[in-house]
Amino acid sequence: MGRIFEVRKHTMFARWNRMAKQFARIGKDITIAVKAGGPDPAGNPQLRRVIQNARAVNMPKDKVEAAIRRASGKEAANYTEILYEGYGPHGVAILAEAATDNPTRTVASLRNIFSKHDGNLGTANSVSFQFKKMGVFRLNPEGIDQDDLELYLIDHGLEEMGESIGEKDEPQLVIRCLFPEFGQLQKALEDRHITPLSAEHEYICLTPTELPEPQATEVMELIDKLEQDEDVQKVYHTLA
Repeated sequence: MGRIFEVRKHTMFARWNRMAKQFARIGKDITIAVKAGGPDPAGNPQLRRVIQNARAVNMPKDKVEAAIRRASGKEAANYTEILYEGYGPHGVAILAEAATDNPTRTVASLRNIFSKHDGNLGTANSVSFQFKKMGVFRLNPEGIDQDDLELYLIDHGLEEMGESIGEKDEPQLVIRCLFPEFGQLQKALEDRHITPLSAEHEYICLTPTELPEPQATEVMELIDKLEQDEDVQKVYHTLA
């Protein structure tokens, strides 16, 4: 069928694999949220955030509802959220967030990945001091008076606010707060009847590491392998 078809097929498979990983992550997040606060989004802010994130990655509504029903059942998996810390090649610090129903399996898998890529899995707090945990909300800026919103949110934990471009090249308004203020900022947005495109947390690197291309590539190979692990939700690093 020719090279054009092969390129298109590769692009399609990559997109499907990325969507499958995103949907699996959302499914675990739904289970954790339902276990923590119940299946009703109206009374469960954590579940409301996860549903918003599901919409952001175009997860079908019926899949979201099915995940909520499964999470409400007696046989739903009990996921534990664990932050793994380690060093990649050339001393690059790495955090891997995982949601797992078998921590023994997960730690063995991640230790194996680190060791195969000239890294090592560390202990708690071995590298996390190089990151700051932030709450992040992404909004559609249309119809929002940004100056007014910024003044309003400053009293509710706002740390920074600015414009960005999303994955689909659409403009977004990104607001960040320290993670302990996450729930407070979410409520402030809801009081203004603003529904975020997504609401999640992320770790911001405080001490970036600059490496030449060959060494940076080695680090990215490790990160790619970690992201492919079924239990890993997100990976953060200090590579500049």
